[in-house]
Amino acid sequence: MTAHIGNLAGRPPLGLKADKLEPKGLRRSAPMRTKPKPVTRAKANPDYLAQVRALPCVICAGWGLRQLTPTQAHHPIHDRGSQAKRPDDTAIPLCDGHHQGDWDTSKIAVHREPERWRQEYGPDTDFIEMTRDQLGWTGKETA
Repeated sequence: MTAHIGNLAGRPPLGLKADKLEPKGLRRSAPMRTKPKPVTRAKANPDYLAQVRALPCVICAGWGLRQLTPTQAHHPIHDRGSQAKRPDDTAIPLCDGHHQGDWDTSKIAVHREPERWRQEYGPDTDFIEMTRDQLGWTGKETA
């Protein structure tokens, strides 16, 4: 397709398909836009999450703090590299104060202040292996 005045890029008008307007020998070899790859979600593991919720908060236990709310399963967010949620078998036990901070606002909540939480306690990914050790989990349970 040749460029016309007002069409310096030589592209067809919006809404028209390029392959219908361009001669067969001049078609582009690759599409102009590619579809994003579908996000593959890790297999859910509700049994593991239930076991995590039965443990005490790793921060309260490790720092000698009083746990005021029930334990929640937290999927680590530090060093993720994307917005995709980590697999269930990486969850760690946190009380509400250290997790969301909805009920117990006396503590640093990882979802409210992730950088301050990291400075105080380190990355939340550091507690994955500790949690697995407490549960006696080897990773072969889901295979």
